[in-house]
Amino acid sequence: MPRTLLLAEPRGFCAGVVRAIDALDRLLSQVDEPVYVFHEIVHNRYVVDGFKSRGAVFIDDISEAPDGAFVVFSAHGVDPAIIKNAEQRELKVIDATCPLVTKVHLEARKAAKDGYKILLVGHDGHDEVQGTKGEAPDKTSVVDSAQDVLAISDPEAPVFVVTQTTLSVEDTLGTIEAIKDRFPDAEIRNDICYATTNRQQAVKEMAERADLVIVVGSTNSSNSVRLVEVAKSMGVRAQLVDGLNDIDPAWYADAETVGLTAGASVPDELLDPIIEDLKMRGVINIEPVVVAEETVEFRLPLELSENME
Repeated sequence: MPRTLLLAEPRGFCAGVVRAIDALDRLLSQVDEPVYVFHEIVHNRYVVDGFKSRGAVFIDDISEAPDGAFVVFSAHGVDPAIIKNAEQRELKVIDATCPLVTKVHLEARKAAKDGYKILLVGHDGHDEVQGTKGEAPDKTSVVDSAQDVLAISDPEAPVFVVTQTTLSVEDTLGTIEAIKDRFPDAEIRNDICYATTNRQQAVKEMAERADLVIVVGSTNSSNSVRLVEVAKSMGVRAQLVDGLNDIDPAWYADAETVGLTAGASVPDELLDPIIEDLKMRGVINIEPVVVAEETVEFRLPLELSENME
């Protein structure tokens, strides 16, 4: 049975998630009318269910929000066409897009204006990728692997590369190298965010010692899924769970050392019951695995204070 617990630091909430959650929390606290959220505010079932219980209405089509209503855009960003639709219908928008995702949007927008063919490295269909692609849909191709790069027809324009912020650092390197081989003159921006990089590095260090790594996060959370993949790539058993109830105690067989971390949209309160359960099962040593100290903070959306006046 487990005797040592390795706790990744940093883990859980990143600055962009904190900003989005705080924005929705404040809006729900200050207005009496319904608040609509376009897509999940962050990709975590527990967080989303908590806001639903407070009356937030999550929608996947902007037309579901009545004209003039409050609408919060999620941390993952949105297609510019959605923003235009919201303006036409006089929706009161609170844009909770992570500033690091906004940076990718601006890069793609400028590249399209400058006449580039854009390669967007990411998972097609992910909310963030859909939003970024919307900046220049006719000039953007989504690539998720070296094979995708080879399948692209030769563009007449120069190539500009941006990436989804929550990808696996190692997997992205392979795709980027394929792009460099195919398009040696491509201008490349590696936009994987600091929080994703730090959490993956912590998993790598834990995996060197752990017999089992548990990642707390929802299945639609790209960065959480990548953490599991990173652990497995190092030959360690790894499991993705939403919380304590998803854990099979049989996983702890022959696991003297357990590593525990969480995706960037996961509150620490989901890890606390797991830690207590492991103590009851015999864990006597709890050791932090520290790879970085995160001090990044983002201001709340300007629209929030403006709409509250």
